[in-house]
Amino acid sequence: MLNIFLTGAAGLIGGEVAARLLSAGHNVTALVHNNREILANNGSAVEPSEIVSGDVSQPLFGWNTAEWNRLTGAHDLLIHCAATVRFDLDDETYRRVNTGGAANAVEFARSGNMPILHVSTAYVCGTRNGPILEADRVPASGFANGYEASKASAEKLVRASGIPFAIARPSIVVGESETGLIRQFDTTYAAFKLIAEGRVGHMPARADATLDFVPLDHVAAGIVALAQNMRRAEGGAYHLVSGRPIPVQMFTDGIAAFPQFQRPKLVDPDSFDPAELPALERRLYKRVAGLYASYFQRNPQFDDRGGQEMTGLVCPPTGADYLHRLITHCIDVGFLKAE
Repeated sequence: MLNIFLTGAAGLIGGEVAARLLSAGHNVTALVHNNREILANNGSAVEPSEIVSGDVSQPLFGWNTAEWNRLTGAHDLLIHCAATVRFDLDDETYRRVNTGGAANAVEFARSGNMPILHVSTAYVCGTRNGPILEADRVPASGFANGYEASKASAEKLVRASGIPFAIARPSIVVGESETGLIRQFDTTYAAFKLIAEGRVGHMPARADATLDFVPLDHVAAGIVALAQNMRRAEGGAYHLVSGRPIPVQMFTDGIAAFPQFQRPKLVDPDSFDPAELPALERRLYKRVAGLYASYFQRNPQFDDRGGQEMTGLVCPPTGADYLHRLITHCIDVGFLKAE
C-alpha cells in the first residue's frame, strides 16, 4: 500500500486515477484547486483519504510552512496530474501553471524525499512526423502551441531535478474503450462538435495525417500501473497512446456515417485560407476548431513498447468501431444532436 499525493484530482484524468488507486488499496490525498468534487469517469463520487485545496502555480502550493511539512512528510509518491490543457491561453499562463506547477511539484517531492510520476503529453515531440520513440530527446522548439511547449519545458525540468521520476505521456484522451463514456466534454470535444454539426465545414488537413485518440481507461490504468512500479519505471518516459492512430479520412468517414452530420471538407493546408470562410464559420474556426488544426496535418507514430512492457497493458482497438462508439455516446447524452 502506498501513501500517494495526487495533484489535479478533480480533473478528468485525475478523478479516474484517484478512483483506481483507492480501489487498489492505496491511500490518496487529493489536491484540488477550486472544485472539491472528485468524480470517477462514470460520475461516481470518489472519497480519498483527504482532500486539500491548493494552487500548484504557487510556491508551497499556497500553503504555510507547517501544512507543507505535514503533507510532504506523509507520502511515498507524488503523482502530478495538475495542468491546464487549453490551447488558447497566453504564454505566461502556461509558464505559471504547467511549467511552474511542475517546478513546485518537484519541490514537494524533494521536501518529502519521494519520487514523482509526472503526467505529460505524447505531443512533447512537437510537430515531428514518423516514428516517435519514448527515449527520443524532447525538442527545444517546433511546437504547435503553447500547451505543447509548456509540457516539454516541464518534462525537462523534472528530468533535471535530481528527484527520482517517471513520466507518463498520454496522447489525445477521449472516451472509454468499450462504451465511449466520458464524463465531461471539453478541449478536443468542443472542436469535434463544431465539425460534426457542420458549423465548421472546412479543415486544413494532409492526406497522411492521423489522430492518436486514446481511451481514458487505458491512460488511467497505465498511470496506476506506473505508480505501482516506480522503482522499475524510474528515469523513463512512457507513451500511453493508441498504438494505432486513426487516419483523418477515417475520422471524416465516421462522422458521415451518421445521417444528421455533415462530412467535413478536408482542404490542402497550402491552399487553405480561413479569411475565405463564411463569417460565422470563420469566427468559430478561429476561436475553437483552428486551435486543433495542426493535429489534422501531422502523422506522429508513437512507439509505446516501453509503456507496454512496464505496465503490462496494450491499448484496446481504436479503429472505426471505436470512433462510432465515441460518437454514439455523445449523441446518447445529448452532447451531439440526435437527428
